[in-house]
Amino acid sequence: MQVLVINGSPKGENSVTLQTVRFLESRYPQHSFSVLHAASRIKALEKDFAPALDALQQADLLLFSYPVYTFIAPCQLHRFFELVKASGVDLHGKFATQLSTSKHFYDVTAHRYVQDNCQDLGMKYVHGLSADMDDLLAEKGQAEAIAFFDFVCWSMDHDHFEPLPAPLPAPQHRPVTVPESFGEKQGDVVIVTDLREEDTQLRAMIARFRAVLPLQTRVVNLREYPFKGGCLGCFNCAADGKCIYTDGFDTFLRQNIQTAQSIVYAFTIRDHSMGALFKMYDDRQFCNGHRTVTMGMPIGYLVSGDYSREFNLQMILEGRAQVGTNFLSGVATDEFDPDGEIDRMAASLAYALEHHYVPPQNFYGIGGMKIFRDLIWLMQGMMKADHQFYKSHGQYDFPQKQRGKMLAMYLVGGMISNPKLKAKMGSKMTEGMLMPYRKALKNAEKKK
Repeated sequence: MQVLVINGSPKGENSVTLQTVRFLESRYPQHSFSVLHAASRIKALEKDFAPALDALQQADLLLFSYPVYTFIAPCQLHRFFELVKASGVDLHGKFATQLSTSKHFYDVTAHRYVQDNCQDLGMKYVHGLSADMDDLLAEKGQAEAIAFFDFVCWSMDHDHFEPLPAPLPAPQHRPVTVPESFGEKQGDVVIVTDLREEDTQLRAMIARFRAVLPLQTRVVNLREYPFKGGCLGCFNCAADGKCIYTDGFDTFLRQNIQTAQSIVYAFTIRDHSMGALFKMYDDRQFCNGHRTVTMGMPIGYLVSGDYSREFNLQMILEGRAQVGTNFLSGVATDEFDPDGEIDRMAASLAYALEHHYVPPQNFYGIGGMKIFRDLIWLMQGMMKADHQFYKSHGQYDFPQKQRGKMLAMYLVGGMISNPKLKAKMGSKMTEGMLMPYRKALKNAEKKK
C-alpha cells in the first residue's frame, strides 16, 4: 500500500507528530510511506502544485499528520486544502485518515475540520488518532498508534469508512440592506475581516452593522496586512511574547486590535472554517501564548455562508468565546433574516459594553482552561509570560488547594458509609446541602 503522509506541521521533518508516523513506518515495512511537507513548503506549493498532484494521485491512503493549533489544524494545512480543491484533482474513492498530537485542547474540532474537507473531496474517511504530545514516549501510546493503524488497514480491506454526508438543497441567502447611519458615535469597536473584492454580501453585512451599532467602528482587513507567514510553532515568543517574524504583527495586534472595547469578526465560510488567512491571523496570536488577554471583552461574528449546516464551526466560535471569557453577543448570518440578525447582535453588543456583562463560562470554557492551567503549570519554566499571567489572574485554581472542603467531604463520606448513621440522617442530608443556599437567600432579602 502507498501511504502519502500530508505533513501539516510548519516544522517539517522536525515535527513531533511526524515521529509517530516514523514509528508506524518502522512497524509496517510491508507498506510504502512517503511524506509531503505541505505546511513547511506551502509557499513553494502555491507556485507549483504539480509535485503534490502526482503524489496525491499515486497514493492509496492519505494520512494527514499535524499538531492542533488554535482549535483546528495549522493555517498552512488550511491553505493546502484550498490548493487541492482549486487544482480539480479527482480523489474520489481514495482512503483518508489523520493523526494529530496536542494536549487535547479542542482536538475534536480539528479532526472534524479535516474529516469534512476529506469528504468534500469524495474520499473514504476513517477515524483518526488524536494523541498526546508525549504518548509515543510510553508503551501505551505506542500500542495505541499500532492499534490505530491496524484499524485503518482493516477498514481499507473491508471497505469500511464514514458515510458521506447526504447532499443538501442549495441554500437561499438573503440580501442585506444598509440603512442610514446614526449621528455622532463614541467608543471603539474593531471589525477584523478577510474581505475580498468579490465578497459583496459580506461587505454589505459589515456596512449594515456599522450603521446600526450606536458606537464608533473601524475595519481591519487582513488582506491588507503584510503577513510574512503563519505561526512556525518555534516558541520564540514563549518567554517575552515577541514573535520571530519581523512583520510587526505582534505589536499591531496589541496596539490596533486588542486595545478596542470589542472585536467583531467578519468572514465568508471557506472549507468549513474562516479560511486560511483568518487561520493565519489566529495562529499568529500565539505571541500571546495561552493568555486570555481580552477576557471580559464582548465579541461578535458576521458570517456569510451556510452557517446553520456548519456544526463544527459553531462549536469553534462558541468555544473561542468561552475559553477567552468573552460574551458572545451573537453570530449574524445572511441565511434567513440577515437584517434582523445583524441588528440584534449590534444591540446585544452595545448592551454588554454599557453594562459590562460577562456571563460565567460553560463546559467549553471551563474544560478548555483546565487543560491550559495544567499545561502552563508544568511548562512554567519555559512559558514564563503565561505563568505570570495565570498567577496574577488566579487561574491556578487547583482543587487540591481546597483542604477544608476535602476534609468535610471525608466526614460526610464516613457518615453515609455507616448504615446506622445513614438511617438516622434520613432527609437531613438534603436539608444540610441546602443550608448555605438558604442563608444566601436570606442575606439577599436583607439587601433589598
